Amino acid sequence: MVVAEDEPDSLRTLVELLRSEGHITEGARTSKDFWRLFHTIGPDVCLVDIGLPDRSGYEIAQEMSRRYGADRPKLVAVTGWIQTSDRILARIAGFDRHVPKPYDPAALLALVTDITRSVSN
Repeated sequence: MVVAEDEPDSLRTLVELLRSEGHITEGARTSKDFWRLFHTIGPDVCLVDIGLPDRSGYEIAQEMSRRYGADRPKLVAVTGWIQTSDRILARIAGFDRHVPKPYDPAALLALVTDITRSVSN
């Protein structure tokens, strides 16, 4: 799993949360680092903040859909962008799910577990 989050403490917290449940997880603070990790790891699931400093999470989702189509990993927006319009834009860009910050750790873990189970089947 790859997590893209530009805020260092949030990134560290989210990566450690996922690792604590046995998910192999790496974190990136920029889209450039995200793509490097993505190509190295080949994850089934990616959690991406919309407001990254160098490219938006929307752009990452759009590029992922263009490059990989139906073979792309599941994409989850974990973001402070929480308006109804943000949710709609996330769906249009290619995100499968939208999780608002601050998130409930237990609910986020349950969502990720559900997604990884569905990808495995």
